[in-house]
Amino acid sequence: MHSREEQTQAFHRLLDIMDELREKCPWDRKQTMESLYHLTIEETYELGDAILNNDLTEVKKELGDLFLHLVFYSKIGEEKNAFDVADVLNTIAEKLIFRHPHIYGDVEVKNEEEVKRNWEQLKMKEGRKSVLSGVPKGLPAMVKAMRIQEKVKGVGFDFPNGDESFAKIQEEIHELQEADEENLENEFGDILFSLINYARFLQLNPESALEKTNQKFKNRFERMEAEIQKNGLSFSDLSLEEMDAYWEKSKQKNF
Repeated sequence: MHSREEQTQAFHRLLDIMDELREKCPWDRKQTMESLYHLTIEETYELGDAILNNDLTEVKKELGDLFLHLVFYSKIGEEKNAFDVADVLNTIAEKLIFRHPHIYGDVEVKNEEEVKRNWEQLKMKEGRKSVLSGVPKGLPAMVKAMRIQEKVKGVGFDFPNGDESFAKIQEEIHELQEADEENLENEFGDILFSLINYARFLQLNPESALEKTNQKFKNRFERMEAEIQKNGLSFSDLSLEEMDAYWEKSKQKNF
């Protein structure tokens, strides 16, 4: 691994390259925070894919792409005389020090849960009007549900144990079964919210779990599809029972 001095030099190199690109490259010169926004989201999802695939080479590449975007935004902020990269880094450093009084102060904590509880309380001292004000509106619904639940847990609003959380899922399923058409969507949403909540007690990330299931289904379906084509058939030639037989075969590891 590189020394701290080498790491600092690498960061300086990226800053210098960003200065040159912003000055000399027509595409880079044209970019704004707004034009970079959707690209940043795309890069974040690509990093997520690399992490889920446990591909550390790709993780390194995607982290580099995200670093570029962060430096890019900082450069634009500097051009607007609003902030520069030093302001960005000092702001997060000061925030981390303030929110970790058990490291940089005299507060004592027993475990991770106390750290999280203190974290949320300190955020309120920073002027936030609500515990939930820090949850971005633009988050995907599942991620937003996770963040909401983590936030309220930080102030003690949570099921006392996983059994009660699971019981809530069963209660919501019953309500869905009894719901009229007007309330189906609300009741279905309640089930999803409850499942995400239970995932926390299992120490699982529901977003990662669902994405892994997506990939598993995709791989199995493509294997099934290839086998059907190899036999000179198409889906229209098969009954549902016949497709199920191919599906069960595709689930075998040696298929």
